[in-house]
Amino acid sequence: MSLDPITLTGTHVVLQPLTTDHVGELVVAASQDRSSYRFTQVPSDAVSMERYVVGLLDQASRGEVVPFAQCRTTDGSVVGCTRFMELRHWRDRPVPDEVEIGGTWLAADAQRTAINTEAKLLLCTHAFEVWSVVRVAWCTDARNERSRRAIERLGASFEGVLRNHRPSTVEGEEGRPRDTATFAMTDGDWPAAKAQLEQRLSDVRVS
Repeated sequence: MSLDPITLTGTHVVLQPLTTDHVGELVVAASQDRSSYRFTQVPSDAVSMERYVVGLLDQASRGEVVPFAQCRTTDGSVVGCTRFMELRHWRDRPVPDEVEIGGTWLAADAQRTAINTEAKLLLCTHAFEVWSVVRVAWCTDARNERSRRAIERLGASFEGVLRNHRPSTVEGEEGRPRDTATFAMTDGDWPAAKAQLEQRLSDVRVS
């Protein structure tokens, strides 16, 4: 069962329900410096981007993901994607009990800004405080040290490496499995993590 589309609004970023209308701007965003995309699926042209978006919308229609376009508030531009994925239900509720946040990428000029921190705050707040999930997970290629450090800064705990866990998205490794570094935050962890994220955003606004 698919979930209703969600819009999550912050000071630096608005997470809009992903649609095919976003394809053109996503191509522009993805066409900046692509050096940080080695471990992330980020289509580089209109045809592959449309295929990517349509695929996510198909998964959303089956209740498998909740995808978003990340939109910068200062100029209204679309600067990337993110999503709820691996939605797990085990308490007989219409909303998930456990989710993963993933499929995240940002245009080069939106990286290392407040956008990523605030997007994660918006997503976690919705997951823990609206859906009342008990766990939010993050997974990344075990070789992706930059992503691992970023996830840890969110307040998530490293839980281990799952070997041959998912298909690699690295160019030239098509069809090969990758090892996945897994991280998670529980509902018990959330209050302290939320305070930390809010402080980081407050520091950005002051600076």
